[in-house]
Amino acid sequence: MTTPLPTGDEKRATVTAMFDRVAPSYDRLNRLISLGQDRRWRRHAIEALAARPGDRVLDLACGTGDLCRELGAAGCRPVGFDLSPGMLEHARVVAPLVLADALQLPLPDVTADGITCGFALRNFTDLPAFARECVRVLRPGGRVSLLDAAEPTGALTRIGHSIWFRHAVPRIGGLLGDGAAYRYLPASTAYLPDPSAIVDLFTDAGLVDVRRRTFTGGAVQLITGRRP
Repeated sequence: MTTPLPTGDEKRATVTAMFDRVAPSYDRLNRLISLGQDRRWRRHAIEALAARPGDRVLDLACGTGDLCRELGAAGCRPVGFDLSPGMLEHARVVAPLVLADALQLPLPDVTADGITCGFALRNFTDLPAFARECVRVLRPGGRVSLLDAAEPTGALTRIGHSIWFRHAVPRIGGLLGDGAAYRYLPASTAYLPDPSAIVDLFTDAGLVDVRRRTFTGGAVQLITGRRP
């Protein structure tokens, strides 16, 4: 019998503790389970952000800082925010890092030129609240570029994705890291709205030109939008 996924405060505590545990091996396992594609996905996200040199970009749920490093290399001024002390402790970045909940950022209104988030939408306890918080802190014209997992639509790609993501990844995680965490990883995609609903969610929060693209046979999605 499948264990129900946690919600609300239980989810917040469970996810934070999980990322604290996996932080030491997080980068190494990310490279492995993405088959090295995670770098390419981040490049797509940064290109879609269309940030200019010197722009202040918030990387929400920044983890160990992969996006912060690449944003800095692109000439932006990134600031990382994460709820996991363990992830921030293992980050190797020159960007400022802040221990904070992405649903309640310790920032005044209209202070950011852009926002990124890598594979964490499904970990937030309230995705509509996250979308509203993004709109609150963005300056007019500021953009979001948000990566997460997705479910392929093609029959063959769905089969291959299921074999790898739902069966192989938990086993690899169990051998090399934390089995419970890497069982949660594929199961947590159930938190995500379907493709049309996720676009509507960010549109309803106040973004315009909200678009969804997919990569790697539909296994990864990129949500972009702009504050008017």
